[in-house]
Amino acid sequence: MGETAVAVTGAGIPAHERVYRRLRDMVLFGELAPGQPVTIQGLVEELDAGMTPVREALRRLTAEGALDAMGNRRIAVPVLDPAALEELTEARIALEPRLAARAARDMTAERVGGLRDIDDALDRAIARGDVGRYLHENHRFHAELNRFADAPILTALVDGLWLRFGPSLRVVCGQTGTRNLPDRHKDLLHALEARDPDAAAAAMQADVEQGMELILQSL
Repeated sequence: MGETAVAVTGAGIPAHERVYRRLRDMVLFGELAPGQPVTIQGLVEELDAGMTPVREALRRLTAEGALDAMGNRRIAVPVLDPAALEELTEARIALEPRLAARAARDMTAERVGGLRDIDDALDRAIARGDVGRYLHENHRFHAELNRFADAPILTALVDGLWLRFGPSLRVVCGQTGTRNLPDRHKDLLHALEARDPDAAAAAMQADVEQGMELILQSL
């Protein structure tokens, strides 16, 4: 449904990095469903890539906790249980509101405008029921906001968390569609426009809690 693939081509980027980025997006946006086994050879064919860069990408993603090795050369996205989701929620609440607060302190009208454009695209995806586009625009909104926080260590930790719950969010969207998805981005945008760190942190925490609760209800 409106899926946007990241091409495994690109000038100046080594093959192993292109394959890693493509496979990472497949995990992040739920193209690989939790528990769905895939083989190395199958990925080689799907990605039209060599065995070595695929193995390297799988090794990296397994180390990041985004994939599990199942034996017999099969790999799968981990299936979340309530305990794991609780940990992920606690970690997100510890980090993402802080990033939002940091971003709010140095927010500019131009940055808010860019985030509003992304949120408008997200709203259009919700109205169309376009799950793939919703997931991409929702991630782009959060990633752009985190970039404005200028906290690369915290942002890298958050990126790893998204890899762990992103596939389950796709499952939720597939079950419920887009119209009932939580969206506290408007509250967050108001707080950012006002350069109010406390309000931005509160809006982000509410957004995280609502999204993770929706995943919990689907487990």
